[in-house]
Formats: sequence, C-alpha cells, structure tokens
Amino acid sequence: MSTYTLTAFDKTGEKLVDESFEAASEAEAKTIGNKKLEELSYLEKTHRCVNSSGKLVLFHR
Repeated sequence: MSTYTLTAFDKTGEKLVDESFEAASEAEAKTIGNKKLEELSYLEKTHRCVNSSGKLVLFHR
C-alpha cells in the first residue's frame, strides 16, 4: 500500500481538503480521490492527488 495526498482548493487559493489515504495502486487512488471529492461536492474545484514521491495521479483545474 502506498500513501496518497488529496488536495482541493477554491478560487482564492484556500485549501478546502488536504488529507492523506492509502491505496494499493494509482488506479485505486484515483477512484478513492474522485469518490471523496464527489462526496464533498468538490469535483469541479481545482484539485490534485499525488503519491508519496510527488507523482500526480489525479488533477483538475
């Protein structure tokens, strides 16, 4: 399992979400990240999900 960090921002740059979670693969991390963003109604906000090395696995601007 690897650790991923999900971050979402509003238009002013304020962080709306900044949380870490574990996933077995990048595909699973993308699915988990999208689900969390959907639950919070942040899918249309600027967001990103990166692995512990900083590799981007999910991004929306």
